[in-house]
Amino acid sequence: MKILVENGCHHLKNLGDVAMLQVAVGRLKGLWPGARIGVVADDPMLLMRYCPEAYSVPAHGHRLWFEGSLFGRLHQIAPRAISQTLKAVEDWVRDRYPAVARALFSIKMRLRGRVVTDMTVFMQELSNADVVVVSGGGDLNDAFASFALTLLGVLKTANHAGKTTAMFGQGLGPINNPASRLPNLCRRTLTALDVIGIRERRVGPAMLKAFGVEASRVMVTGDDAIELAYEQRVTALGTAIGINLRISEYAGVTRALATDIRQVLHSVAVRQGADIIPVPISLIEVESDLESVRELLTGSGRADINGADLTTPTKVIAQVGRCRLVVAGSYHAAVFALAQGIPAVCLAKSEYYKDKFLGLAEQFGDGCEVILLNDADFRNKMAQAIENAWSSAERVRPGLLDAALRQIETGKSCYARLRDVVESKGSTAAPEPFRGGAL
Repeated sequence: MKILVENGCHHLKNLGDVAMLQVAVGRLKGLWPGARIGVVADDPMLLMRYCPEAYSVPAHGHRLWFEGSLFGRLHQIAPRAISQTLKAVEDWVRDRYPAVARALFSIKMRLRGRVVTDMTVFMQELSNADVVVVSGGGDLNDAFASFALTLLGVLKTANHAGKTTAMFGQGLGPINNPASRLPNLCRRTLTALDVIGIRERRVGPAMLKAFGVEASRVMVTGDDAIELAYEQRVTALGTAIGINLRISEYAGVTRALATDIRQVLHSVAVRQGADIIPVPISLIEVESDLESVRELLTGSGRADINGADLTTPTKVIAQVGRCRLVVAGSYHAAVFALAQGIPAVCLAKSEYYKDKFLGLAEQFGDGCEVILLNDADFRNKMAQAIENAWSSAERVRPGLLDAALRQIETGKSCYARLRDVVESKGSTAAPEPFRGGAL
């Protein structure tokens, strides 16, 4: 059995996505102990650190494959209608005859002096896989449309080759841009997947239904990373307030808004006599949560702005275990808390984060409160929510842990459904080769 795993962070610098990947690889290995599992990644050594059961497939090859263009500069000089037609032809060749497309791309890139080894390796791994899986992430939306198109492109190619395909732990939407290719590609690709596990029921099921996906192929499982945090759960609540802040365009949070958040957070911490500690999720330089939190906490006598060693999901989950509550500006900071029975106050500004956090609140119920940062009264509401979370932490803890356990069990059932599909197809046999010649 050969399994190829795509994931939402080839760079492995988002610890929430890494946590989902770790759980996905562990569950797949549990279903097929003898399977060879390849993960698309940029850093083989970092992947080995996180997922020693898997081997690295070059993400650079993934990018070469999807950035490749048969007609090149013609797209820039041709009228839009002709460019779109040329693009459709490229997509058709790439999907239906990937070996032919790879050969043509390789010739073109070699003529330009570019090395194509990584693309060849990536395509061979895709061709040889029995099962192609996209592990958890929040990538199918307008904010990350470009990357979403490549993930769906991998699945579409695998679907055309008759491989078993699945997505797990997915966050969906918003997908509202009429000029984007994403809605059409979702309709053409998601309907052919064998199994789809999604994080929440608030938006996801209706969106998949609109794309034409059969309800029988969909399960609402919660986030895969819940399992990792639940297994590491603390036996008693901590005494600190954890803080995560995502300052980025897709989150809609600016440094000016962070100043207001800072004032509310500090005043509540002083009233409760609580320390404030960082809970970083993104380690990406341009949106480093740790740097955002350091800016937020500088000058506070109750803040611990260390955290340079918080570089793995396990370490961040342990840091969350020191908290009585977490104020979360990114999704997985809240997930790591709620799965340990620790309440979360979630800060949402963009539609993307509203969907994520409101869906998470529906999954966990009491103990997860969402504050909309475009509300004129958000400062008072945020302060009250933190106070409520502090005072109710012991009471809501059992319910949060029960909700986490239910989602873990449902998530495992979703992976087991993939095993059933593979067995019913007899997919342990040699995979169907790509048409159009050998890779």
